[in-house]
Amino acid sequence: MGKNIISRRDFFSNTAIAGIGGTLGMSGLLSSCGKNGGSSANLTPLIPESKWNIPQYLPDKAKDGAPLKAGLIGCGNRGTGAAQDLLTAAPNVSIVALGDLFPDRLETSRKILKEKFNQDIPDANCFIGFDSYEKVLAAGVDLVLLTTPPVFRPLHFKAAVEAGKHAFLEKPVAVDPVGARSVIATSRQALSKKLVVITGTQRHHQRKYIEGYKQVQQGLIGDIVSANIYWNTGKHWLREKKKQWTDIEWMIRDWGNWNWLSGDHIVEQHIHNIDVINWFLGKNPIKASGFGAHQRRKTGDQYDMFSIDFVYDDDIHVNSMCRQIDGCSNNISEVIRGTKGTWSSNGEIKDRKGNIVWKYDMEKENAEFKQTNEFVLEHVNFINHILDNEPLSLAEATAVSTLTTIMGRVSAYTGEDITWDQIMGSDLKLFPDDLSLKNVDMSQYTIPVPGKP
Repeated sequence: MGKNIISRRDFFSNTAIAGIGGTLGMSGLLSSCGKNGGSSANLTPLIPESKWNIPQYLPDKAKDGAPLKAGLIGCGNRGTGAAQDLLTAAPNVSIVALGDLFPDRLETSRKILKEKFNQDIPDANCFIGFDSYEKVLAAGVDLVLLTTPPVFRPLHFKAAVEAGKHAFLEKPVAVDPVGARSVIATSRQALSKKLVVITGTQRHHQRKYIEGYKQVQQGLIGDIVSANIYWNTGKHWLREKKKQWTDIEWMIRDWGNWNWLSGDHIVEQHIHNIDVINWFLGKNPIKASGFGAHQRRKTGDQYDMFSIDFVYDDDIHVNSMCRQIDGCSNNISEVIRGTKGTWSSNGEIKDRKGNIVWKYDMEKENAEFKQTNEFVLEHVNFINHILDNEPLSLAEATAVSTLTTIMGRVSAYTGEDITWDQIMGSDLKLFPDDLSLKNVDMSQYTIPVPGKP
C-alpha cells in the first residue's frame, strides 16, 4: 500500500501532462437537451435553449419494454438503495447478479431485494472478492450499478464499458486525477459504443433544480457573478475495528473516513453542491484556494471541514463550505447571485431588493406526478434512454465535477493555490498497486498538514 495523502512536495513534483488536455467546458458534455423551457422578450439568455443540459422529460416511471437484466456491484447501503430505486423506476427490470467484497454485505442486500421486490438471485450469481465485478459482468447482465467505494469506480466503469454494458455510476466517479481522467476516456468510449451511462448526481433529475436551471439560463438573475454552496452536517458514520478484521478490511468497511477510498468528504459528499455550480455555470473553475482541518474525527485520516474559494473565469468566485461535526449549525444548499437577482436551491429567485420574482410550485409537482424522488427519477431516465436506443453519458461531466472537488482537497491539504491545469496534469494516484485483505503499516495514514514540506 502506498501513501494515501499528498504533501506539497509530492503534488508539485508529480504534476505531469494531462493527456486529455486543457480546460474542459461543461456545455456539450451531456447528450440530452430540454425542450419545454420558455424565454422572455425582456431577458437575455445565458445560453440558448438548444444547449440546456437537462433531461427532456421525467415521467413517473420508465416505459415498459424488452426485459432488462441488471447486476449490482457493491452491495452496501447505497448500492442496495440504488437497486431498489432502479426496480421502482422501471416495470420490466430485474436484478440477476450481485458482487461484493464481503459475504455479509451481499447477503443483507440479497435478503432486502427478495423481501421487498421478490428478486430471487441464485447462489450461482452471487460473487465475493475483488474480482467479483468481472463475474457480475459475465453473468448475462444488460446493465450494472457501480456502487462500491469510489476508489474502485474507474476500474469497474472501464470493465463495464469494455464488456458493452450500460452503467449507473454512483458519485464521485474517482478519488484522484488519474482515476478521473480514466473515467473521461471511458465515457467517450461508452458513447462511441452507443451505451447509456447515468451518474448519482441526482439533482440533475430533480424537477425543482431543473426548473431553476431553466430560469437562470433564460437570464432571470442576469449574468452570474458569484455563488455560495454548503454541505455542513453532523459527524459521519464510522466502523470501529473488530479483532477479526485486517487493516485493509477495516478501512474498506470504514471507507467513508479514509482518503484513498472516499477522496475525503469534500469529494464524496460536497460534490453534489460543487456539481450544481459547474452545471449552472457550464464550466469548471480555473483555480482553488482553500483550507481545512481535522478536529473530532474518531477514525480515518480525513478532515472534518473545508472552506474553498473556487475561481472561475470572468472573475466569478464560489465560496464552498463543507463540515461533518456534531453540535454545529447545519446547511445543505446552493445560492447563485447574478446582476439582476439570486437563485436559491430552496426553489426561489429574488430580485436585488429581495422580492420573490419566481418560485417553484411543489404543490403543482405533487399534483401532476406520483414520483417525486430524484433518486428514482434518475433511473427512469436511465432505462428510457436504454429502451429508446438513445446513447447518453453523464460520466464525463461528473468526472469534471469530481476533479473540481479534488482540486479543492489538494489546495486544503497542501496550503497552496491549485490551478485547473495542475490538477488535470497531476499523476496523483491513490489506488494501491497491491490490494488484498491484509495488515499494513498504519503509520503511513497521517492527517495532512498544510504548509508542511
